[in-house]
Amino acid sequence: MSLKIKKVLVSQPKPSSDKSPYFDIAEKYGVAIDFRPFIKVEPVSSKEFRQQRISILDYSAVIFTARTAIDHFFRLCEELRITVPETMKYFCMTESIAVYLQKYIVYRKRKIFFGQTGKLEDLAAVIFKHSKEKYLLPVSDVHKEDLMRMLDEKKINYTKAVMYRTVSNDFGADEKFDYDMILFFSPSGITSLLKNFPDFDQQEIKIGCFGPTTAKAVRDAGLRLDIEAPNPNVPSMTAALDLYLKEYTKKK
Repeated sequence: MSLKIKKVLVSQPKPSSDKSPYFDIAEKYGVAIDFRPFIKVEPVSSKEFRQQRISILDYSAVIFTARTAIDHFFRLCEELRITVPETMKYFCMTESIAVYLQKYIVYRKRKIFFGQTGKLEDLAAVIFKHSKEKYLLPVSDVHKEDLMRMLDEKKINYTKAVMYRTVSNDFGADEKFDYDMILFFSPSGITSLLKNFPDFDQQEIKIGCFGPTTAKAVRDAGLRLDIEAPNPNVPSMTAALDLYLKEYTKKK
């Protein structure tokens, strides 16, 4: 029997590597997978940043939870003609984010720390060991408060700095929107869907998402959630998609 799910939209940029599991899944089940972010990141201008009355050189350490934050931190430093001292310490969510710092600094000459697991608690534990530092936390205008709550509980001295913003990546009138399944990765993606298509009628369209906050956003929008990751059986969105299509094919 032919598979009813023919076109899947992944609301993320297209993977840079051909080895992405998405391509294997497309081939395995004969589905077309398109990549198209529902949201995009825009820079906060140096003028807007100045209005926050934050002086970067007042801080002895920076916390990075994403590569995007690194890009915008160093962009603003350049625009504001700030030379970041070699003594600045960097605390990163994961090792891969820490390694990304090489784009801007001489890695081996800097004090760089990162969490081992990619979990917030792990990053927070590393920060707690350096509780005397004065931290700067670059964020988007839309951000989660989880890390801040942990820092507040331990009375860590930090300042949140909005350095970029997350906005809806609008669909053009000529863009086809004829998908059998859409996969989301953030609550902003759901907001963007409803902004682009205020009369969106889910009907038979399957919706999948990654992360509990995105799942909540799907349900709060009154939409049906068909695939949810991560869970004990499926640690990733691609694993969840693979399992769903496998089961779906059996039913056919």
